[in-house]
Amino acid sequence: MKTDRASEILRLVSQKNIHPSENMSEFPVNITDCKQIIMPEEVFFTIAFLGIVENLLVLIAVWKKKNLHSPMYVFICSLAVSDMLGSLYKTLENIFIILCKKRYLTCLEDFEKTVDDIIDFMFILSLLGSIFSLSAIAADRYITIFYALRYHNIMTLQRALIILVIIWVFCAGSGIAMVIFSHETATVLSFSSLFCFMLIFILCLYIHMFLLAHSHARKIALLPTNTIHQRANMKGAITLTILLGVFLCCWAPFVFHILLMTFCPHNPYCVCYRSIFHVNGILIMCNAVIDPMIYAFRSPELRSSFKRLFCCRKPSWT
Repeated sequence: MKTDRASEILRLVSQKNIHPSENMSEFPVNITDCKQIIMPEEVFFTIAFLGIVENLLVLIAVWKKKNLHSPMYVFICSLAVSDMLGSLYKTLENIFIILCKKRYLTCLEDFEKTVDDIIDFMFILSLLGSIFSLSAIAADRYITIFYALRYHNIMTLQRALIILVIIWVFCAGSGIAMVIFSHETATVLSFSSLFCFMLIFILCLYIHMFLLAHSHARKIALLPTNTIHQRANMKGAITLTILLGVFLCCWAPFVFHILLMTFCPHNPYCVCYRSIFHVNGILIMCNAVIDPMIYAFRSPELRSSFKRLFCCRKPSWT
């Protein structure tokens, strides 16, 4: 499953001196009247830089504040790593294309294919990592709402770390398999099916959570010490809803692009949609920028940790 046929682009760049942002991510030639939307490389690099820095700050903030060493924030860190990969893959691709165009690198066919495979692997790892991290956060929120009294026994930090190891090993193995069999239609179908299945899984948890949360909250509210805790759990579920909505808006257009590229490469309407390829790429990187803002806006603990990172404490003698 080639995300944007980088090797084909590079060959044309070297042969015809075409600007890398002028590709439409695949060839043959556009057979519609739709004009390509071209995004300057500076836009890609700026958004990617912001996404990498913001998610690094999330990782540092969670690492430095001990009361954030909980399963939910461990899963949030996993999502932050996935977002960083989403920014890095597009950045490396653009850098590689520019270096080849400027002839700073000798882009032989085998070398191009290797780099293309690495970039595709990072893309798949980012997408699958995001899906499974969101699924883990959804499952964690589900347990906090419906098994609140036993949550700390069910979801320990050690179990959360084991879950993450399993998730990332599976994502890495799936990414390697998808790169190896990238030209097979079955690979695209399985990739898209997994994307849809995990989203359906999360939505099912949501429906169950929000249908039964109010009645369950009444029972928990009978215990006076758990009222505030229950409200915090519901707030966490709402935060996850926002994260999922942003994820769908940012990633779904690109997954749709892959499906169109596979099943109707010559249809004029499909080609017309693919003319906004660069916009879809920008959306993926915007996801990495938006997610940390959601964490900071919705989590007082993270806001406090961010303030400590940026604001120096006053000396005790002042």
